[in-house]
Amino acid sequence: MKKNLKYNLIWLALIVIGYVVLYVAYSAGMVNLFLDNILVQIGINVILAVGLNLIIGFSGQFSLGHAGFMAIGAYAAALISMSMPTFGGFFLGMAVGVILAGIVAVAVGIPTLRLSGDYLAIATLGVAEIIRILLINFKEITNGPSGLFGIEPFVDWQMVYGFMAITTLFIVNYIRSGAGRATMAIREDEIAAEAMGVNTTKYKVMAFTFGAMTASIAGSLYAGYLQSIAPKDFAFTKSVDILILVVLGGIGSVTGTFIAAILLGIINMYLQDFGTLRMIIYALALIILMIFKPGGLLGTKELSVKKILDKFKKGDDQNASVGN
Repeated sequence: MKKNLKYNLIWLALIVIGYVVLYVAYSAGMVNLFLDNILVQIGINVILAVGLNLIIGFSGQFSLGHAGFMAIGAYAAALISMSMPTFGGFFLGMAVGVILAGIVAVAVGIPTLRLSGDYLAIATLGVAEIIRILLINFKEITNGPSGLFGIEPFVDWQMVYGFMAITTLFIVNYIRSGAGRATMAIREDEIAAEAMGVNTTKYKVMAFTFGAMTASIAGSLYAGYLQSIAPKDFAFTKSVDILILVVLGGIGSVTGTFIAAILLGIINMYLQDFGTLRMIIYALALIILMIFKPGGLLGTKELSVKKILDKFKKGDDQNASVGN
């Protein structure tokens, strides 16, 4: 308990430092509208990728349905906030989206998580496509393929940063909990975990549900910031974009997910001036990165504050022994 408390306090301190740095940059006028958009998109991508990493990297399930759960959160927040144009209405919409995404994830997860590998990927992709097609066909509610416009701009960088911190801390603490260790045991060897008494279906569904809920939160923030959404925003390619972040950062590394989201956000920022060549250059950059780092930027490793402090302490001890 004390170890977890110390761990959380360290990362809370880092979160506060990050917030202060961004706040100073915004207050000093160093962040324009373009850079603000990049920073917000990075924050939303971190939320999406950390949730998907829980499913893929820590529970060992291959899901391609993340865009569908993101769409649930986006439309729930948009529809309710448009009918109740207040912060209370927006947060109510976000809560409804999280609950709906959780219900859908449980309903889908119980039968589909008995599958594995490519079969599970196809099943989750089918679920995401069903959600997108329903959004297109329920024209009276969702305005069909045209989408929703005029969503109140309730979301700013501070809200995105706050939810990024909350969702990341939740996922990290879940991974370090008993349930998280059981989930990782399933990833390593599902048969052995089941033989040791681990309820594999329960923990796989839990990881899948938590990942879906974080995607819903990201979708709500996406809708509230861009002020317009359409079903095409949540197509198969969106799930692939999130998957790229997870693979590039390292499957099973939360820190790697952060680094990948920031790196790709910066690459996208500098490629804006290249027009139609932007996606070609972006794809080439990803290919080069994956050639030299096939396991992702960090693999399954984490940048641990404790390890860094231990290295500094070890260096001080060695210097002291040399001096003596």
